[in-house]
Amino acid sequence: MSKKAIIIGSGIAGLATAIRLKAKGYQVEVFEQNTYTGGKLTAFQQGDFRFDAGPSLFTSPQSVDELFELLGENPKEQFQYIKLPVVCHYFYDDGTFIQAHATPNEFAKEIETKLGVHHSKVTSYLKNSAFVYQTTSPVFLEQSLHKVKNFINFKTLKGVLLMPWLGIFSRFNAHNQRWLEHPKLVQLFNRYATYNGSNPYECPGVMTAIPHLEFNQGAFFPKKGMHDISQSLYRLAKKHGVVFHFNQKVEQIIVQQTAAKGILSNGKQHLADVVVSNMDAWGTFRNLLKDQHQPEKTLNQPRSSSALIFYWGINHYFDALDMHNIFFSKDYEQEFRSIFKDNTVSEDPTVYINITSKHKPDDAPKAQQNWFVMVNVPPNNGQNWDQLIAQTRAAVLSKLSRHLGKDIESLIINESILDPRSIESKTASYQGSLYGTSSNNRYAAFLRQANFSKKISKLYFCGGSVHPGGGIPLCLLSAKIVSELIPKAN
Repeated sequence: MSKKAIIIGSGIAGLATAIRLKAKGYQVEVFEQNTYTGGKLTAFQQGDFRFDAGPSLFTSPQSVDELFELLGENPKEQFQYIKLPVVCHYFYDDGTFIQAHATPNEFAKEIETKLGVHHSKVTSYLKNSAFVYQTTSPVFLEQSLHKVKNFINFKTLKGVLLMPWLGIFSRFNAHNQRWLEHPKLVQLFNRYATYNGSNPYECPGVMTAIPHLEFNQGAFFPKKGMHDISQSLYRLAKKHGVVFHFNQKVEQIIVQQTAAKGILSNGKQHLADVVVSNMDAWGTFRNLLKDQHQPEKTLNQPRSSSALIFYWGINHYFDALDMHNIFFSKDYEQEFRSIFKDNTVSEDPTVYINITSKHKPDDAPKAQQNWFVMVNVPPNNGQNWDQLIAQTRAAVLSKLSRHLGKDIESLIINESILDPRSIESKTASYQGSLYGTSSNNRYAAFLRQANFSKKISKLYFCGGSVHPGGGIPLCLLSAKIVSELIPKAN
């Protein structure tokens, strides 16, 4: 009889781990406290408007395709996506507008036209971004950082020797200033620190690897919406025999003689040969392993930023907006100081708008749009969120009305709101942080929870709060790392 694996949580990493372990011969059961799969990657209907609730950017689609191929399926038959011709529209407070084309050369020409920066600066920056990604990914993203044997190979040695040239010892903003010089262009690329909930004025320059995914590899969109990423993987897993238990909150990971033996859910024991937690690492240890050793240094790391999201059905069609849009603040450094130092929301926040109906028209009625409006905010530390939400909503409406020449509030047909408190309650993300711990120091990668327990055998971890980090591509990599750590079932 094949061995059994239990996975706690069905976020994107939990689903991917279930599929990978099934491919290795395990019987796999997934326990999910909600009535649905996907974690943050879900969707909902609001009147006549459909919204993807969580992550809105899709890169590295090959990581999803690979999961279908592992089980002998053709991904093109079950999960389809398009490559976006434009990555993002950028709006600055002085009226400057930049259309970030998906190809590096076109984008570089746009920057030269709008900002007067020679196109070679941008293309050189993106070539360096590719170099940093290709050098660091095998070392820091594609393998466990907590196994000594992983550092005894040529790729790792090469990465270590090149560290001084990878921006690890400089800060991201300083790195961007040296390469790009123009403050608007620096601000545009500083934004990529938010992709893992960090502060560009504190996090290391190695973050320059992130733009490579968008500009050199491409930004994509699933034809059925972002939610189809998790739903297609759920259908794939079910088709191949993975068993899902919904409304099953896990209360404890059963440990006997320093080995994980199963879980306790709704008062009932479920035994297994291996246990994988896709829960936030903080909640896994504090709630499911209360009687076990607590890795305090790891659990007490500063949290990443969270988000305040307004889901607005808009009674107007704005041609000036694309699927991804950014309206920058005047003072970017002050905005991040508000988030990470003052533990509040800037009075002039940068606003991100995602409009899936631009490429999936049935997400909104004709001549209308579904706006996913997001502001980066601190994690929940007991702030007066009702007051902060009201203040931020007013600031966002004022900014957007000024830029777009319309009274936006009068165009809102319906509205719902997601804030750090509701993110925490719905997804068990400690304090509502979107990416677990922040990456605001050069050692952050080593301080994340490992993908396995050093104290409890047969216990593993996947998801955005553990190595290698948050966001869809890294969550999928965490599942791959876990599956490589776990031996075949037979």
